Amino acid sequence: MKQKVAIIDKKPLNHKLQKDFNKKGVFIMINKKMVLWLTLIVITIIPIYAQQNDSEEDFKIDWDKNVKDGVIITKYIGTKKEVRIPPSIQNNTVTGIGAFAFNGCTSLKSITIPDSVTIIGYGAFEGCTSLTSVTIPDSVTNIVMHAFERCTSLTSVTIGNSVTSIGERAFYECTSLTSLIIGNGVTSIGNAAFGICKSLTSVTIPDSVTNIGEYAFGWCTSLTSITIPDSVTSIGKEAFCQCTSLKSITIGNNITSIGERAFYECTSLTSVTIPDSVTRIRELAFCDCKSLTSVTIGNSVTSIGAGAFKGCTSLKSITIPNSVIEILSISSLGIMGAFENCISLTSITIPDSVTNIMRSAFLNCTSLTSVTFEGKITPNSLGVKNQFSNSSEWFSPFDGDLRDKYLASDGGPGTYKRFAGGNVWKKQ
Repeated sequence: MKQKVAIIDKKPLNHKLQKDFNKKGVFIMINKKMVLWLTLIVITIIPIYAQQNDSEEDFKIDWDKNVKDGVIITKYIGTKKEVRIPPSIQNNTVTGIGAFAFNGCTSLKSITIPDSVTIIGYGAFEGCTSLTSVTIPDSVTNIVMHAFERCTSLTSVTIGNSVTSIGERAFYECTSLTSLIIGNGVTSIGNAAFGICKSLTSVTIPDSVTNIGEYAFGWCTSLTSITIPDSVTSIGKEAFCQCTSLKSITIGNNITSIGERAFYECTSLTSVTIPDSVTRIRELAFCDCKSLTSVTIGNSVTSIGAGAFKGCTSLKSITIPNSVIEILSISSLGIMGAFENCISLTSITIPDSVTNIMRSAFLNCTSLTSVTFEGKITPNSLGVKNQFSNSSEWFSPFDGDLRDKYLASDGGPGTYKRFAGGNVWKKQ
């Protein structure tokens, strides 16, 4: 039987009251000052109690096969809008948040993840459309695919320093996200990890990252600048495509390949410097970057892909380095000249390293009036023969009769000029 306790003001007790409580309980003798002190303690304890972890009964769990006495939350069955995950359930450590554990909890506004958690599973918080912010503790090492996809009210994300991998579509279509802090342990940003984060204006990619996946920041239409650190070695396909507010990019000095459509339709981009580490610019890499006026291509680039700078209508000049061997126009995506529709381009120098210029490479460059060839290119490597005709028709890399003039007996290396928009070229 529990002992009863009476708290009374400090004064002498009458004999009857004293005898009664000696049988049933005990007194704690206090004065009025102590009453005030106890009241303050109760007031202080109330908010602390309110911040306690949610009831264990709100979570379904399963054993973590990789951790002794560890459990993974498989489903949240509570109804609260603010959830604090306990660090242990039934005296077992919570080590993970399983696949779809909070999926579709549309009323969930905030989540507190304990330091015991090491993994956030597939689609764990997908479709939590009322969730506004999340802090991922340093204990977490892996954020799996789709973990926070379509959390459309999410405005702030802080990723701890122990996370090494951000999975595919982990924060895809978090359209309200404005603040993003990526921890210094991340080495890989997965495909479409932050795709369609339309409110994201800036992001700092830490020096630990080595790979930026396909579509990683695609369609982030408010992103204005990006710095890719020297640790990154590859930029995936469409990594920054249609980032229409992107005005400046800094590409690290260890990038070897710029993926196809990596910066496709970045219509506010004004200049770009491709470092010497890059060996290949793939198809449509900077296609339709309509504000691009200046491009510097590094001295290690050997191949400029089909449509790489197609539709860069503000591009006035470009220097092709001596490392370039081929300027392409044919790929699995179709036929697109590397510099097709660059209507502001006025002059170009083809270095003697170039041995192959494919059809349409400079098609519809209506302002192009001067082309200098520094070396000799064979007929079969200057355009392509029409395979659907019995004639000797060739599809030229250039507008007008430049191919014919270059291959003529009095042609070859040198500078050729024409009037803007004209079809007749003349060697100088």
